[in-house]
Amino acid sequence: MKKLLMSLGISLALMSCSQPMPTNKAVYLLIDTSGTYTEELNKAQAILNYLLATLDSGDSVAVARIDSGSFSEKDIIAKVTLDERPSVANDQKRSFKDKMDDYVATVKKGSAHTDITGGVLQATEYLNETGAGEKYVLVFSDLEEDLEKGHVRDFPITLQGIHVVALNVTKLRSDNIDPREYMTRLESWQTRVVNGGGDWRVINDFEHLHTLIAAR
Repeated sequence: MKKLLMSLGISLALMSCSQPMPTNKAVYLLIDTSGTYTEELNKAQAILNYLLATLDSGDSVAVARIDSGSFSEKDIIAKVTLDERPSVANDQKRSFKDKMDDYVATVKKGSAHTDITGGVLQATEYLNETGAGEKYVLVFSDLEEDLEKGHVRDFPITLQGIHVVALNVTKLRSDNIDPREYMTRLESWQTRVVNGGGDWRVINDFEHLHTLIAAR
């Protein structure tokens, strides 16, 4: 009996070791809709089109707006895990693009506040639930957080194994007066992401968009 149990234990251990790591990807695109960023949404649509062309069956993608209080599923514009059947996955991509286009068409004014931290938290929850092998948070924003009174966001964020990419980080009027403000915003978010276990990149030139997601 003892030998049988030992043999069973070894077999289970070998099965556990031989299980392949997931190779699918999950991407969460956060879109700043404050101030002049409402005029930049065509660029966010271009990013989404790139993502839909890049992701394959089994991959997941979600798009959400950065609002006054973004730690909520109500800010998710669309989300989907692409079906294993290519024809169904293509239909899902078309439906996803339509939802994004419909949303952009309805945006008339920006949000009163900019809760980037809440959006990143919501994104992290979604990505971890997918169980994907590669996880990305894309932040389309100037990275200037403006919290509603009473909202608490000054705490560490766990981003273990998550790639965080800041996109289209436009310079504010005050940055022209003192460029150190721009550099400080970037350094502050980089430090927060890296300390949380994630890695950090900035892509402002859309000609480099092809480097956004690692090729299979």
